[in-house]
Amino acid sequence: MSTFEAQAIGTARLDLLPLHVEHAEEMATVLSDPALHSFIGGTPDTPQALRSRYRRMTAGSPDPAVSWLNWVIRLRDESCLTGRVQATVGPSGHGPLAEIAWVVGTPWQGRGIATEAARGLVAWLGRRSVHTVVAHIHPGHRASAAVATAAGLTPTDAWHEGEVRWHRNIGQ
Repeated sequence: MSTFEAQAIGTARLDLLPLHVEHAEEMATVLSDPALHSFIGGTPDTPQALRSRYRRMTAGSPDPAVSWLNWVIRLRDESCLTGRVQATVGPSGHGPLAEIAWVVGTPWQGRGIATEAARGLVAWLGRRSVHTVVAHIHPGHRASAAVATAAGLTPTDAWHEGEVRWHRNIGQ
């Protein structure tokens, strides 16, 4: 049974707030630029589709050994949502492993928000006995590679669905 639950995380400029279905309306606007789907495919979700997706995400994983942890990124000074971070935490042979991901809306990119949020998330996971953090990044997505590097992850030779697996040991 997994014991991980998303809790508020504060960084210098950001509040990472546990995701709620009520965030869907504002997040649909934040994530509305089709360019955000250049590497992952698809199109921006409508507020209704996002509400449905957030309902599934906040209901949690059907596997009791896996935790789905999701946060919205709030830029404190501007009092607005700017993106999202997530971690899927499950067992591994060396202790809990977290697969993380992030997305920041186009108007807020280039301001270090994704980097600050990813660093805050990795630090939070480390304080909760997570041993390993991984991310899967498209080989052409330089901005995400820079965020992963800043969060202490390094690329590996492993691939998953056309993306490079990045890795960091943070536990004992």
